[in-house]
Amino acid sequence: MMQVKEKTVVTMKLDGRCASHSRTDVSVRDVRATIDEPAERGGTNQGLSPTETLMASLVGCTNVITHKVAAKNGVRIDSMHVRLEAQFDRRGVTLQGEVDVPFPSVTLYIDLVTDADAAAVEKLKRELAAFCPVSKVFRACGSEVKEVWNVRAP
Repeated sequence: MMQVKEKTVVTMKLDGRCASHSRTDVSVRDVRATIDEPAERGGTNQGLSPTETLMASLVGCTNVITHKVAAKNGVRIDSMHVRLEAQFDRRGVTLQGEVDVPFPSVTLYIDLVTDADAAAVEKLKRELAAFCPVSKVFRACGSEVKEVWNVRAP
């Protein structure tokens, strides 16, 4: 039996249709998403703003990678909830001036219910930081990404 080797580098292709000055309809694979500004910023509030979409990707990636790492290490997750708070320096988006680090601080609050022991949970935390591509991008651009874990037994 021949083993298929997965590609390690792939090209992602997304298509953005600019429906208005604030709304973009994005397609990838067979999925569509709308990115829009809230009404108070001239949008139609039909989707997350671009910066909210960025933060949502961090929440989603945190979920996916935590579950992958848990499965790899034999850790059962009974439930998980992720909240995020980010400091956003809006001077750039308001065209007041260029901002090198638009999100100086991002805090993820991760509520995890598991029967794993403390050592397994610490490994989960380390591997999340090592393997989550979205958090790595934030850290590389100078954002401080903090994780506040609330771990409890089922």
